[in-house]
Amino acid sequence: MEQKDARGTEALNPDCLVLRAVRELKKALSDLLVITDLALDPYTTHGHDGVLNAEGTDVDNDATVAILAKMAVCQAEAGVDWVAPSDMMDGRVGAIRAALDAADHTDVSILAYSAKYASAFYGPFRDAVGSQPATDGAYLDKRTYQLNPANPRESMVEAALDIEEGADILMVKPAGPYLDILCRLRQLTDLPLAGYQVSGEYAQIHAAAERGWLDLAATRDESLLAIKRAGADLILTYFAKDIAQDIANG
Repeated sequence: MEQKDARGTEALNPDCLVLRAVRELKKALSDLLVITDLALDPYTTHGHDGVLNAEGTDVDNDATVAILAKMAVCQAEAGVDWVAPSDMMDGRVGAIRAALDAADHTDVSILAYSAKYASAFYGPFRDAVGSQPATDGAYLDKRTYQLNPANPRESMVEAALDIEEGADILMVKPAGPYLDILCRLRQLTDLPLAGYQVSGEYAQIHAAAERGWLDLAATRDESLLAIKRAGADLILTYFAKDIAQDIANG
């Protein structure tokens, strides 16, 4: 917590924990594909994905984009293969692409969180990352920059802009409650699509299984199959290790 401040300056520290981990991973496993998150919420005391405006009432989009572009270059210099902007600022994909290219990191790709919703399913993750204490335990309100769960058209606009700005993969987050968005994006583009099964989706399956209401493995597999069926080429999930072990064990 001591590294956090209002502007998330630790994100630009080339020796921060994340970038030290990236360098160690690349040193030990040079062929490992490394993707890093690109947002300020793990680094800000207020828990938002960007810096706040002068009034402290909302995120300053353009000031945040400028920081994210520098952050992307820092991560590329540490050896990442992909950056994944999860902040939902307008214009950030184009700015990141331009910054990476200008720094001679044309081979670093962008996995864009193109349809990231202001969802209640992020709760367990936010507890883990420490964003709730910034609001005295209240649910942190990110509706001014994350998408409205009731508005599917907005996600199509955001995705189209990300495609135009140079995104290599489009992400939908959360995945399970937004399978219709995955389907629509599959019809919009031939770019690879990713679905992010978030902490709340994972936790509710575990909680129901612990009460004996659901079969854990069967429900887990069906939930992931639904994301794949809806159009996802990649799935990010907290079940990844369990699935990998099951596959390895035949």
